[in-house]
Amino acid sequence: MVSAVIYGVAILGAAFLLNWGAEAAEKDISAGLAIAFIAIIAVLPEYAVDFSLAWKAADDPSYAPLAIANMTGGNRLLIGIGWPLILLISWLKFRSSQVALPTNQKIDLSVLLIASIYALTIPLKGQLDIIDAIFLPTIFALYILVVSRQTSEEHEIVGPAQVIAELPTRTRKICSALLFIFPAIIIFLAAEPFAHGLIITGKNAGIDEFFLIQWVAPLASESPEIAVATILALRSRASSALTVLLSSKINQWTLLVGTLPIVYSVSAGELAALPMDNRQSIEIVLTAAQSLFALVLLSSFSFSNKGGIALFILFITQIIIPMTSARIIFSIGYVLLSGVILFYDGDKRSNILSMPKQFINSTLQKE
Repeated sequence: MVSAVIYGVAILGAAFLLNWGAEAAEKDISAGLAIAFIAIIAVLPEYAVDFSLAWKAADDPSYAPLAIANMTGGNRLLIGIGWPLILLISWLKFRSSQVALPTNQKIDLSVLLIASIYALTIPLKGQLDIIDAIFLPTIFALYILVVSRQTSEEHEIVGPAQVIAELPTRTRKICSALLFIFPAIIIFLAAEPFAHGLIITGKNAGIDEFFLIQWVAPLASESPEIAVATILALRSRASSALTVLLSSKINQWTLLVGTLPIVYSVSAGELAALPMDNRQSIEIVLTAAQSLFALVLLSSFSFSNKGGIALFILFITQIIIPMTSARIIFSIGYVLLSGVILFYDGDKRSNILSMPKQFINSTLQKE
C-alpha cells in the first residue's frame, strides 16, 4: 500500500508536468496533436502491464486471458469512469450540464466508430492475429496524421505553462519536449510498482486475481490520463479533458490491441496469434458495444449529464454482476440503446453515417 501511494503521487506529478508541456506546445503544434501525444504518454502504464502479460502468455497460456482482460477492463473503465468524471467536475465547479466538443473532433469519433465495428469481428476468429496487427495500428497512424494537420484553438494559458509559452521559440520547444519526455519516463517507471502495490493489497484483502487484473490494475494504469483530464477540467477546459480521454480510448482500442499479437509473437519466437477463450470473446464484444454507445452519445458533439450517468451506472453494474450471461445482456443493451437513440435523433444518425466518409476524406486531404 505504501508503494502504491508513493508511485501514485509520482504519476500525479508527471501528469501536471505533461499538462504544462502540452499547453505550451500548442504554440508550435496543433492542439489535436498535443493531446494525442498526451494520450500516448499517459497510456504507457497500460502498455507496460498488457505487454508483460502478453509476453508471459507465450510460455504460460494462462496469461493470455489475463492480457485480454486487462485490455478490455482498461478500455471500459476509461469510458465508464473517466468520461462521467469530467462531467461531474464540470457540474460541481461550473454548474455546467454538458461538455461540448469542437466539430473538428469528428475525426476522433470516426476512428472510434471504425475501430469498434472492426473489434466485433475479432471474436469470430477467436484470436488476435497478424491481420489485427496490421489494420489497427494503421488506423491509429492515419489518425495521428490527420490530427497533426488540425489548427489550434486559442485559449488562455496560465501558470507554469504560460511561463514556458513566453520563452524564446527555441527554448520553448526544448522545454516542451522535455516536459513530454521526462513525464513519460516517470510514468513508465512508476506504472508497474504502482499496479503491483494495488494488486498485492487486493490479494491480501482476499480479492479474486481475475478481478484484480481486469479492474484494479487498469484503475492504476489509467490514472495518468484521468489525472491529466481532471487537471484540464478544473481549469475550465472540460472539452480538452474529454478530448484527452477520447484520444486515449482510440490509442488503446487501436494501437494497443494491434500490438498485443506482435508482442506475443516476438516472445514465442515465431508468427503466432494470441488465443482467446469464449469469456474473452464476450469481453471484447461488450467493450465494443460500450464504445459504440458512448460514440452515439457524443455524436452530436456534446456530452450531457444524462449520458454520463447512463455510462457510469451501466459500467458499475457490470462490476457488481460479473456473470458471463450478464455481460451478454449488457452487450445487447448497449446496442439496443444506441439503436433507439439513433432512431429518434436524426442529427446523431446523420453524423454517425457521415463519419466513415469524413475519415477517408481527411486522410486523403493534402496539407
